Amino acid sequence: MVSTDKIISRKDGHVGYVIFNNPARRNAMSLEMWQACTAAMTAFAKDDGVRVVVLAGAGDKAFVAGADISKFGDERASEAGVKKYNDAVEDAYASVHEFPKPTIAQIRGFCVGGGMGIASCCDLRIASDDARFAVPAAKLGLGYGYPGVKRLMDVVGPSFTKEIFFTARLFDAQEALTMGLVNRVVGNDALESYVKDYAATIAANAPMTVDSIKFIVGEACKDELKRDLMRCEDMVQACFRSADYEEGRAAFMEKRKPVFTGR
Repeated sequence: MVSTDKIISRKDGHVGYVIFNNPARRNAMSLEMWQACTAAMTAFAKDDGVRVVVLAGAGDKAFVAGADISKFGDERASEAGVKKYNDAVEDAYASVHEFPKPTIAQIRGFCVGGGMGIASCCDLRIASDDARFAVPAAKLGLGYGYPGVKRLMDVVGPSFTKEIFFTARLFDAQEALTMGLVNRVVGNDALESYVKDYAATIAANAPMTVDSIKFIVGEACKDELKRDLMRCEDMVQACFRSADYEEGRAAFMEKRKPVFTGR
């Protein structure tokens, strides 16, 4: 596990947690935090005991409210510094977006800029009813590269992607639900327990089946010529050859809950 004072990673059973811990600045991200996020996700990817990862913000004000502007003087004062920072951001996004197991963004309060970037990299997004979403690039004159636009568009579609960027305004949780940006909206007090139960439900299912579905959906979102259909089929066949398939059938016949091992 990887922990710094600004990024905390921990495990609870088969569920890993990555906590953005900068509540004084609404969990705004510094270079160190982007790098630590990548390290935490990389460690969880290699841990067979982790079946689901939840990403959340510390405190009750924000998931992630963009970049920590107070750090720009130190981190982005030169061309080399800007490149190092941007590379760290893209590495962090990739570590979430390409993570081989299910990921859930637990969103309370502000999810803005880089927070939207992280959330759109996750498989599922569950928000409290006070959550607020925005990409304010057009209010700052910032360019926004293809990878980030494509990831958001894969979630909400072209029209809502344009609305989010064109208006640069804050959207509330119900608007986000309508757009398909979030999967569920729950009461603020219930968010943590709801996500915990949701993650436990996923973690209790057959990991090889769940992971294969994640991979196949990801391939289906790619251009047809870039899809690895052979690996898709190999993953499906591996499920049928697994001990978990035998356990699932036995548990069904014996009317008990299955205990899956991921093998």
